[in-house]
Amino acid sequence: MEIDIYSDVVCPWCYIGKRKLEQALESYDGDVTIRYRPFQLDPRPVEQPQPLLTALAGKFGGPDRVSEIVTRVTGAAAGAGLHLDFDSALSANTFDAHRLVWFADQRGRAAEMVEALYRAHFTQGVDIGSPAALATVAAGAGLDEAEVRAFLDSPAGTAEVQTDLAEAREIGVSSVPTFVFAGKYAVTGAQDPDTLRGVLEEVRRREAAEAALRPVGGTPTGDRADGCADDSCAV
Repeated sequence: MEIDIYSDVVCPWCYIGKRKLEQALESYDGDVTIRYRPFQLDPRPVEQPQPLLTALAGKFGGPDRVSEIVTRVTGAAAGAGLHLDFDSALSANTFDAHRLVWFADQRGRAAEMVEALYRAHFTQGVDIGSPAALATVAAGAGLDEAEVRAFLDSPAGTAEVQTDLAEAREIGVSSVPTFVFAGKYAVTGAQDPDTLRGVLEEVRRREAAEAALRPVGGTPTGDRADGCADDSCAV
């Protein structure tokens, strides 16, 4: 079964959702191929990185409101076994980070790269909008740092990421994380592992029953849970 994960590496619910899917897969006995698809919550350039909490306060009505959001998100993350350090996180445009995931995918290391980017942003205070910082993060994920630097200095991967971003819009992805199973069944939000295991089993059942009538493409549908959309997060 193929699972396309539409996400942004500065989206906390995407990190949580990724971890919950991994937990669901621990007890799933089917073959799964995961593909990481880009989504940008905020495509605007970040000229000068600033503390993420400061940036969020300007978007969500001040520090008190942001404190409520952070408390809820960090609590949900802890429940999934993750520690998020919003105090050290920096605002960043993620286009180059998505290009780097594309680059890593060509070398069979997309999963390692995505995990490293989440850790860098949410626990290590790394500016993942900086090409130099991205190269260092990539080296920690098992990629050649010099090769990554040369890649980031080139336009390689730009067209591919732009195409994927456009495709996400075309199929109706408007919030992340969005998990698309077998190309046509979508679940949005950081669902619990039990829910995701149920989805895996149901999709497997449907695919077995409809193998001779498998359509191509499809528009994501499904219940929403905690997630992010339009540069904001569910609270």
